[in-house]
Amino acid sequence: MALAVLCLAAMLVSMLEFVLLLAMPALTAALGASSTQQLWILDVYGFMVAGLMIAMGHFADRVGRRRLLLIAAAVFAVASVVAAYSVNAGMLIGARAVVGIAGASIAPCTLSLISMLFPDERRRVTALGLWAGCFALGAVAGPIVGGLLLAEFWWGSALLIGVPAMVALLVLGPLLLPEHRTERAGQVDVLSALLLPAAILPAVYGLKHFAAQGVHVMSVVGLVTGLVIGWTFVRRQRRLSEPLVDVRLFSRSTSGAMLAGMLVFSVLSGGVTVFVVQYFQLVQGMTPLAAGLAVVPGVLTSVVAFQLAPIAARRIRPGVLIPGGIACTTAGMVVMTQATSTTVLMFAFAVGCVGSAPVQMLGTNLVIGSVPPQKAGTAAAVAQTSLGIGLALGVAILGSVMTVSYRSISGRTAGTSLAEAIADAEPEVVLARARDAFTTGLHLIAGMSAVVLTIVGIMLVFALRRLPALGMHGSDDVRRRDRRSAS
Repeated sequence: MALAVLCLAAMLVSMLEFVLLLAMPALTAALGASSTQQLWILDVYGFMVAGLMIAMGHFADRVGRRRLLLIAAAVFAVASVVAAYSVNAGMLIGARAVVGIAGASIAPCTLSLISMLFPDERRRVTALGLWAGCFALGAVAGPIVGGLLLAEFWWGSALLIGVPAMVALLVLGPLLLPEHRTERAGQVDVLSALLLPAAILPAVYGLKHFAAQGVHVMSVVGLVTGLVIGWTFVRRQRRLSEPLVDVRLFSRSTSGAMLAGMLVFSVLSGGVTVFVVQYFQLVQGMTPLAAGLAVVPGVLTSVVAFQLAPIAARRIRPGVLIPGGIACTTAGMVVMTQATSTTVLMFAFAVGCVGSAPVQMLGTNLVIGSVPPQKAGTAAAVAQTSLGIGLALGVAILGSVMTVSYRSISGRTAGTSLAEAIADAEPEVVLARARDAFTTGLHLIAGMSAVVLTIVGIMLVFALRRLPALGMHGSDDVRRRDRRSAS
């Protein structure tokens, strides 16, 4: 039952994220959001999660994982209601940022509680598979439920889907979830906790400003500021006896390569997903419900993959299984570069979704399993930060590439973005040119993603080649050696 409560939260939070993609055209028209504001609405949640998740993982180890989880659930529910009733884009961005702060606590708390409930590696991988499968199941239900809501109600109704999950968590959590804290946990370094988001946000601002305005002093200032603060953050972690981020995780060949691979994979796959959903609505003219149904086959393949991955991991080495999943995603991206019809794009998206399971689930398990149990909260936070920041960066980076490509092809005659051109009721000849430009941009980012994912897959083949499958003799010895070196 405890696992069911954690999975319920994951499922309904996932529904909220996928529904937002469907609601973007409607809320853009209702709030008058610019193209830059649209990107912030989509990814400010991810950046707050990425910037604060590690600090919240440390905080959870200190104050109690169940206690922090329940506090975060309450904040998440209230902020979601505020977001649903936002009267302008700025208010929505602010509310989404608060939801992100709560989300930064939910992920590491649930994952670290799972690691405590299931100390045996095989059972833990199975539990992680169920958790991730429910997350993917929420992604299936999200487009359908969201499409039905958006067909009958205003765009804000879609942002309320996560509230019932948080209410259920508040009611059932104290009854079913065990409390766990690390008695000897050190103090959370507040300056480090502030430096990490302070490094991410200026760099992303510079990137978005470059896409919107080209080479400009603000673009350079934002990027340089982010890099300098990031360098300061890393130097501080090396000097602290109790660092916020244990940089030794990145120095080890296995966990470091896996974290880097998870980051790049989520950048590319997450960013492309956003624009696939927009393609269905903006180019093909689908309703939110139809667009939601169009991505269901892809998310279903992901659900199946999340359930099969733990079974396959008992016989297939990570150095084969994880790159194999990436190869499936790469194949989907390659097909996507040639897709000009809804059917072909749906097929390409479905093939690409297969790779998420081995990368996310087994990658998270490798990172958590490489540290002592008392550091599970922090390790889970580091792993999820790689995924969370990757998704947010994917929207920012690929969104910037898409913006530049769109403008160069459309000649900016169709407005700042295709969504704005449609909202402004531009002439059909202008909209046709804009749709062609958007399609070309989607093909471009899919092709770029395929090339980079191929490189990542090859890197992980070599980095993980010595790890045995979970069911093979010696796998526990390898994990124990990793934990001793992390102590």
